[in-house]
Amino acid sequence: MKTDPGKFGRPSSPAGRMVSRWVAGIATAREYRLSWLPHDAIAGVSLCAVLVPAGMAYAEAAGLPVVSGLYASFAALLAYAVFGPSRILVLGPDSALVALIAASVAPLAHGNTGHALVLASALALLSGAICVAVGALKLGFVTELLSLPIRRGYLNGIILTIAVGQAPRLLGFQVHGESFVQQVRELVSGIASGRINGVAVALGVSALGVILACRHWLPKVPGVLIAVTGATITVAVLDLARRSDVAVVGSLPQGLPVPRIPALALNEWTALLSAAAAVALVSFTDISVLSRTYELRSGGAVDRNQEFVALGLANIAAGVAQGFAVSASGSRTPVAEAAGAKTQATGVVAALIVAGLLLFGPQALRNTPQAALAAVVIAACLALLEVQGMLRLYRLRPSEFVQSIVCLIGVATLGVVNGIGIALALAILAFLWRAWRPYAAVLGRVDHMKGYHDVVRHPEARRIPGLVLLRWDAPLFFANAEIFRERVLQAVRGVPTKTEWIVIAAEPVTDIDLTAADTLARLHDELLELDVTLCFAELKGPVKDSLKHYGMFELIGEKNFSPTIGEAVDRYLKSHPVEWRDWEDDS
Repeated sequence: MKTDPGKFGRPSSPAGRMVSRWVAGIATAREYRLSWLPHDAIAGVSLCAVLVPAGMAYAEAAGLPVVSGLYASFAALLAYAVFGPSRILVLGPDSALVALIAASVAPLAHGNTGHALVLASALALLSGAICVAVGALKLGFVTELLSLPIRRGYLNGIILTIAVGQAPRLLGFQVHGESFVQQVRELVSGIASGRINGVAVALGVSALGVILACRHWLPKVPGVLIAVTGATITVAVLDLARRSDVAVVGSLPQGLPVPRIPALALNEWTALLSAAAAVALVSFTDISVLSRTYELRSGGAVDRNQEFVALGLANIAAGVAQGFAVSASGSRTPVAEAAGAKTQATGVVAALIVAGLLLFGPQALRNTPQAALAAVVIAACLALLEVQGMLRLYRLRPSEFVQSIVCLIGVATLGVVNGIGIALALAILAFLWRAWRPYAAVLGRVDHMKGYHDVVRHPEARRIPGLVLLRWDAPLFFANAEIFRERVLQAVRGVPTKTEWIVIAAEPVTDIDLTAADTLARLHDELLELDVTLCFAELKGPVKDSLKHYGMFELIGEKNFSPTIGEAVDRYLKSHPVEWRDWEDDS
């Protein structure tokens, strides 16, 4: 008897396969083994030990009610368990997005915490919609816009911004400035005026010490849980909130979040669009890096575009659940992996524990000191600090180091969105600069070396009288066409004997636009007046097709296009006999 594959194996219908592809949880449930359940359950408990205090801390750092961090965690875990293609990737509130959320929401909220939460939920919805659209349209390549220098500058700028924002809470007082400069000013003023709460400092610094010590010496021990639980018990037993004026979380609302679409004015939705794009871009990069890392470890392939759709749906779920934007977590995913997670059932277990806490034990967190939550955020930021990476950039690529520093300063002083925008613009300008003034080399033959080589690097290289070989290392387009023309004329006139032919070694030329083609036609006429023939070698087929389309192929002459430099050289030697010993094409 034949087994119905739609029941027990892969779905047989195209619609079933499509649903199975985009709703990855169906395939996971179909293939799930009961032997995995104990591993996933233990990993879910371990994950929750880190996730609950971290979610609260990131919400506090973003200027939102701490319960919104639990709402976002609950919704994101369930949504990604249903739609996420990665086996154990964990989504939730993330330090990389905290400053971006705060900087986007605070100017529109005007100090109203309730309205700030509505704005943050709307931001999650918008960024989620962008993620879904990018994934559905297969535009996953947008992650390549954030280069390594920009990413490092962004992260270091975020770390600096968050550290300054959390330092007052760690010291036991509040600041109200929205910008980095304002927060620095209020931090210095608060310290100078003696507003530091010594008890809060002791709690916060102790919590930070426990987290860092466990991370360094006992990586398998949940240092975050120990630190926050210890600080909470200390405050409760000694009644430090009343006796020492230690700021605490306070009572949390009981129950699961009620699904709600944020009610905002049209101008507020519009104002959040650029920030939503920035959130999506940063989230894309985070999830791409982590997804590829765990893909290599597990040996299974993950569709990047499907990953983006799942990320978007998780953000939409977090927004509807009165949470805020989420991303892949580089700190909590390793916790799940180390605890033995097998599938996304780990996230479901963690979400159920969060739900239980919200339903039956929200008062257990009312004595959690804000200084301890600040310590959690600062510890997470220290784990992301890129010092060695920045030094490596400085040593190996100073121009990219400058890009990274500009991004860092821009993020810290002008805001996250503006900082990323400036860094992206700088990266594009740097690319255009390299393409605008690319390297060009006159080539010659070197004894006992195959091919043709730069005569600047090899002064001993031999050249045929009357023949110039010039390599151009970039596409030909409007910005560099005139420079190309000047380099060709300079190469023609810069040789001791009269030039008869100039052959452009065009393998690096990946495109020729219309402006460059017009410049090429003018150059062809100028070379004719000098009795010099313009030739091309190794020109790619698509580029040659463009020249045919422009009418340049006929102008230059089909015979003047050679498939290799060697063939161009042979043609010259046959038509221009010269006394040249030991010239052989052994390329």
